[in-house]
Parts: sequence; structure tokens; C-alpha cells
Amino acid sequence: MSDMSGLKPEHFHWQMDGSVATIRLARPERKNPLTFDSYAELRDTFRALVYADDVDVVVFLPNEGNFCSGGDVHDIIGPLTKMDMKGLLNFTRMTGDLVKAMLACGKPVISAVDGVAVGAGAIITMASDLRIATPDAKTAFLFTRVGLAGCDMGACAMLPRIIGQGRAAELLYTGRAMTAQEGERWGYFNRLVDGAELEADALALAARIAAGPNFAHSITKTQLNHEWSMSPEQAIEAEAQAQAICMQTQDFHRAYEAFVAKEKPVFEGN
Repeated sequence: MSDMSGLKPEHFHWQMDGSVATIRLARPERKNPLTFDSYAELRDTFRALVYADDVDVVVFLPNEGNFCSGGDVHDIIGPLTKMDMKGLLNFTRMTGDLVKAMLACGKPVISAVDGVAVGAGAIITMASDLRIATPDAKTAFLFTRVGLAGCDMGACAMLPRIIGQGRAAELLYTGRAMTAQEGERWGYFNRLVDGAELEADALALAARIAAGPNFAHSITKTQLNHEWSMSPEQAIEAEAQAQAICMQTQDFHRAYEAFVAKEKPVFEGN
């Protein structure tokens, strides 16, 4: 297993408080855009999280009032206009690999959204397990506004499952911003909180999840993702096997023993 406490990324801010890791994208003066390097570093970080036993929950936080302005116009979009097809496909596969790594990391991921979360920034929130936002959050899958398709980084597969086909189609065809109020009403955001409370609320949720049975949480995340492509019969069987595995954990025994003793269980993730 790897230890993530010593991680010192070059292109975003990483901090750990107990077993909760936080990520803030860098360059707030540009509303925290992504670059080729930050995409790759985020992808590699989430790939490493699969093997990290000191991280239980990851929280994306805003940086100075904004979440992420997407791919940097000068550092990414300009160079893309000069690439050949092989180079372009390498790039789009790399960005998709970030989403794959977030889905496969085995840790619940929370996005705390304030200000703009657009383009790839919106995709990061979409690929998270839980989303909390301020009333000022504006989330836009604006690929069509730069002459591209809305089918970017899994958006056509994942966004309809969160907010419904018609709503997703509107956002992906028009590139318009989804308001925070729409996002909450449509089930995209779990809840809206005041800007002053956003980070504390997200971290409190992360701490609550981290205090739970974290091996079982990793199983829940796996099943939430894998069961998209299963029939009900396949899903029921997969869950039967997954739950039988969880019943062999010490956390399951701890919960029973605590119940008998009329105490609150203290889970250790094994």
C-alpha cells in the first residue's frame, strides 16, 4: 500500500487532515484552469489512491471563490489547434483517464462548488460521488461553445444518469450554465449552503463518511459504477457477492458487538 501524506504535487494543492484529503486547483487569478500537466498529475494521483491506505475520502475545494474554469485557453486550447489526430486522441484519452481514475480510485469523492465550474471543471464535479454548492455556483458543460461536441470525458454517459436525459441534452447542446438552484432541484447537487459554510460543510460530510466502514464504502463505490451496465438480475447477484465479502470484515463484527453492548461502533476500515 502507498502513503499519500507526503504527496507534494506541482500543479494543485494537496492537504490531508486525518484520512480526508483535499485538493484545490491552482491559479485562482485565472479561476483555476487545468493544463496538460495538471490533468496528468491529477490522473496519476487518483490512480495512486487505489493503493493508498491512509486516505478514505477526497474533497475538491474551490480556490478563492471559484472551482475550475476548465482547460486553459492558452495552455491547452491553442496548442490543440496545432496537433495532428494522434496527438489529439492522446489528449482526449488522457482527460478521459482522469475520470476513469476518479471512478476507480476506491474512495468517495466530494466536490464543493463555488463560482465557476465549467468545461473540465464541470466534469470533475460530475465524476464525484457527492456535490455540495453555494447559491453562486455556475456549472457549464460548455464544449459546444468552443466548437466541440458535448460528449467529452464521459458526459453523455454520466450526466443523463444524474439529471435525466432531457436536461443533460439541453446543457450539452447549448453549453449554458446550470444554476445552483437548478442543480439542486435536478438532483445534481446534494444541497446548497452559504458560501461561508461550504468548506466546513463539505469537510464535515467527508469526516462523517471517513468515520464509517471504509472497506465497505469502497465496495459501494465499485457497485454504484459497475451496476450501470448490469441487468437487475446481474446487479442483485453482484451485490449478494459484494455484501458477503463485507460480512467477513472486522467492521461488521465491530458493529454487531457495539450494538449488543449498546455502544457506538468505531470502524477501522478492515
